[in-house]
Amino acid sequence: MAQTQLVILLTSAALIIVGLYSAIFIDNIIKKIIGISFIEEGANLFIVAIGYKAGGVVPILMPGMDTSWFAANAAYPLPFGLVLTSIVIGASTLAVMLALVMVLYRRYGTLSTKVMLADTSKREEYNE
Repeated sequence: MAQTQLVILLTSAALIIVGLYSAIFIDNIIKKIIGISFIEEGANLFIVAIGYKAGGVVPILMPGMDTSWFAANAAYPLPFGLVLTSIVIGASTLAVMLALVMVLYRRYGTLSTKVMLADTSKREEYNE
């Protein structure tokens, strides 16, 4: 079972590395946002891997369960609660980022960051 946790940790590291590459080196804003989403999902997967317990049961104490057995075999609930919260916050943040991309596309007519940063004539028109 430790091998499963190792595979999950390596997968989360791969997601974070791909996301960092995309967020830093790729020119398209949509692809940068996808990269940021990869980083978020890699971090969530890492937290889940830390909370993984081989042979663990759902951390809900049912009537008639022995409390000592439950305490020894229950999975850790905190990482899963953190990931659930992170997913909700991530969905909201993604929606805001995509809304900002729509505004930028309407203003500049492109999704290229190089073109947006190099276009000073439109910035001067906007300030007037």
